[in-house]
Amino acid sequence: MMLNQNQTFSVSAYMTKQKKMKKILLVEDDPNLGLLLQDYLQLKGKFDVVLCTDGEEGLRAFNKQNFDLCILDVMMPKKDGFTLGKDIRKINAHVPMIFATAKTMLEDKSAAYDLGGDDYITKPFRIEELLLRINAMFKRVANKSGQNDEATESQFSIGKYNFDYTTQIITREDQIQKLSTKEAELLRLLCLKKNTVLTREEALLTIWHDDNYFNGRSMDVFLSKLRKYLREDPAVEIINVHGKGYKLLVS
Repeated sequence: MMLNQNQTFSVSAYMTKQKKMKKILLVEDDPNLGLLLQDYLQLKGKFDVVLCTDGEEGLRAFNKQNFDLCILDVMMPKKDGFTLGKDIRKINAHVPMIFATAKTMLEDKSAAYDLGGDDYITKPFRIEELLLRINAMFKRVANKSGQNDEATESQFSIGKYNFDYTTQIITREDQIQKLSTKEAELLRLLCLKKNTVLTREEALLTIWHDDNYFNGRSMDVFLSKLRKYLREDPAVEIINVHGKGYKLLVS
């Protein structure tokens, strides 16, 4: 079949649009909510959304396709969202993950971030809020891939330690410490501000996108872990700067 010039342009435009669409893995065991979210995001957000209804199905889908973002319900049959998130992290250490759950305990939020989650939304939530969080996540990823030196810098020397942000690993002689995504992001910010103050607000808004109390408590946990990872070198210290934030001191 022959295509005229207008038809050729339309096909080309369609293919270009398809390439630009972000692909999202949505794993939600409530079929009604899942279909509602899928339809809304595909219509309003113009995303390609693959819907799965349990953790095992979600893992199979992730193994078969490339996704730009994962939205994982936590309370699911067969494989819960946290376990699915851990399995996904073994396959892809950097794909953004948003956890959605009715759980509101700080421990649950800390667990989500500790295993490499990038955001956490509590049910019931407004569907518009989820879209805002997704758009913010993709904007953040785009900023990370920018061309300025600070955006691309990923190798850091911290006293006797070497930190590779890309692999999320700290090394010292023959010792290796694997970091969670949130730990790696926080340490990278401290490295970029080495020997100067990283404000608490900047850290929370950059990594958690919200400087609320619960996120602040989560960040305190990650700071304690980073101090533990770096404690073997007395020349390295992460200190609190009262009323301002934190400072990575390397003497």
